[in-house]
Amino acid sequence: MRVFLYGTLMDREVARHVAGEDRFVREARPALLAGYRRAVLRGTPYPTLVRDAHGAVHGLLAEVPPAVLSRLHVYEGSLYRFVRVRVLCGGATLAAHAWIAPEGRATARGTARSRRAARP
Repeated sequence: MRVFLYGTLMDREVARHVAGEDRFVREARPALLAGYRRAVLRGTPYPTLVRDAHGAVHGLLAEVPPAVLSRLHVYEGSLYRFVRVRVLCGGATLAAHAWIAPEGRATARGTARSRRAARP
């Protein structure tokens, strides 16, 4: 399954610890998710995505095997929903999934990095 990674799972060491392997990160390709921006999950230091018509978030598009995906769902926990998104990768728009907090769980502001994401 294609998964858009935008947080700590982009780190190979974290991926190895959480999923038992990091191949999905090593083989991932740069991708851009338009229409969202990074924000902080209310009450935590963790990132999430919120809809923003002018936003864009850089991340990685990974092919994640079912056994690894199960471990990633456990890691992400119940604070996030696993939703379908469309990302730009290698000049094509592709379907993927991403973990996103429900509306109202994110702070109103995004990170400086997310606000710059749409800029070249």
